[in-house]
Amino acid sequence: MSTVRDRPTKRRIEILVGRYTVNPLMRLMFRLGVTPPGMALIETLGNRSGVLRHTPVVCSREGETLWLIAQHGAHAGWVRNFQARPEVRVRLGRQWKTGTAELMPDDDVKPRIETFSPSPIGRFITRATFRALESQPVVVRVSIGG
Repeated sequence: MSTVRDRPTKRRIEILVGRYTVNPLMRLMFRLGVTPPGMALIETLGNRSGVLRHTPVVCSREGETLWLIAQHGAHAGWVRNFQARPEVRVRLGRQWKTGTAELMPDDDVKPRIETFSPSPIGRFITRATFRALESQPVVVRVSIGG
């Protein structure tokens, strides 16, 4: 397991930037029918509010398993949501799939990131992006059921 120290100030800034700039733009792309390569939209039910939440995530698919990295670990809202209710929906391309999400704290993040792109350039970009944005990364597995 990779041990990364918590960086709460960095995490708070990145969560605010993501929540109010990057994530709304990505959700708009999904609404327009444009799915960025290597991305999915995960739908969780709000832990306290009960409202449906849609969060764009970078993913890697292996058969009926979808691998995600929660860059802020259990501090991410979508992670807290699926910890309370593990049933999620994931939009891959133009299709919604149902699944069950779980944190995989014993799965090492760095080797998992290597599976997110088949090309050396893609792996370099993915590694650099995660390294710049992570605060307490944890691997998430979504078992797709239909």
